[in-house]
Amino acid sequence: MTPLARKRLAKYGLNAGAIAVFLFAVFPVYWMVATAFKPNDEIYTTEFVPIPLSPTLDHVERVFTKGVAGHSIWAYLFNSAIVAVTTVLVGAVFALLAATAVARFRFRFRTSFLVLLLIVQMVPAEALLIPLFLMVRRLGMYDQLIGLIVVNIGLTLPFSVWMLRTFVAAVPKDLEEAAWIDGATRFTTFWKVLFPLVAPGLVATSIFSFITAWNEFVFALTLINESGNYTMPRALQFFIGQRSTDWGGIMAASTLMTIPVLVFFLLVQRRMVSGLVAGAVKG
Repeated sequence: MTPLARKRLAKYGLNAGAIAVFLFAVFPVYWMVATAFKPNDEIYTTEFVPIPLSPTLDHVERVFTKGVAGHSIWAYLFNSAIVAVTTVLVGAVFALLAATAVARFRFRFRTSFLVLLLIVQMVPAEALLIPLFLMVRRLGMYDQLIGLIVVNIGLTLPFSVWMLRTFVAAVPKDLEEAAWIDGATRFTTFWKVLFPLVAPGLVATSIFSFITAWNEFVFALTLINESGNYTMPRALQFFIGQRSTDWGGIMAASTLMTIPVLVFFLLVQRRMVSGLVAGAVKG
């Protein structure tokens, strides 16, 4: 076999592997959407039905009209949006400030702080369930969205700080020093010079924080008891009964739940893939 043939064979193999990984990742999503539009006889059949043979909007209509647990589906989406958006905004501020301090300043126990961030990420969230539950209850935030927001910020902050630290460290310090020489204050330098260059990393961490807070179920199950404060993952539990499971309703509500995540990603993807220091130095 010639070198050119081996190169083509390797290329075809890589492409086939990429397609296989793509199909493996996309198939559950496709099955969820397809099941949302299947009638019950196609959902509960033992035969393989890849596409809805008799598409129906009954499950979607039932989710929209009847709601879940006596509340409109929009109420749960609104609660999830409040938790996710607040987690992203507040967490981004703290993460950016902490990452800048760790990357730009030298202080005592700096290395220990970075190691602690890694250790916190290795601890399973379930191991923190009881301590966080007791803390939230003593602070008077039990059964309130603010308690769930605080917990989600704590869960996503270590990863955000660690990831943003690499973006801040990659920005040449000469740019900040040049701004200082031109008379800019530290705040102006931070806002006009550092922040635009770190924005792609901030967007990437925001996507992680948004998805984590939007899909979080365990703490929502533990810290929220009033049905009016349920988030979407918590509300999906009501489709599961003791004797049967409404798979059509689950898939319809889950499909609706994925739309805000897709919209959020589409809105920020251009910023995420933009160059880290594109246009930083101009004549």
